Amino acid sequence: INTAGKIRLLNCYENQIPLSTQQELVAKVFRAISKRGDDLCNFVDNFTEWPTPDTRIIYRRYATLCFVFIVDSSESQLAILDLIQVFVETLDRTFENVCELDLIFHSDKVQHALMEMVMGGMVVETSRDDIIRSLGEMSKISSSKGNASSPITASGYHR
Repeated sequence: INTAGKIRLLNCYENQIPLSTQQELVAKVFRAISKRGDDLCNFVDNFTEWPTPDTRIIYRRYATLCFVFIVDSSESQLAILDLIQVFVETLDRTFENVCELDLIFHSDKVQHALMEMVMGGMVVETSRDDIIRSLGEMSKISSSKGNASSPITASGYHR
């Protein structure tokens, strides 16, 4: 979510929540975190606006973007904060100082990075180097299939 509340990336792992409801929920999440000061922690417990019980918001702000995970109480808050940090570092190395425009114009690469980390709502990888290596391998495969128009090299960096 950017600072204006616009969705830049959305993955919902709960199948029973329709897309229109997801967008309404994101607006409620944005309202909940945007009014919080920088001096408050990055956790909002008992977020009752979410359709499933026992939900908490874990978020972290970076410049004009706010990365948000909605989890249940069984997840470690610090582990999710670390996951956000690894995700942002991965994007930063992939795009050389990631910015909001990278998420807009390279949404497929951002999705691939997230899918390397989280599948079906379960965290599967937290090693930034392994994630970047996998992204580089995917880029090599796509470029070897004649996708010469891709602006990303096999290393994941802009040409």
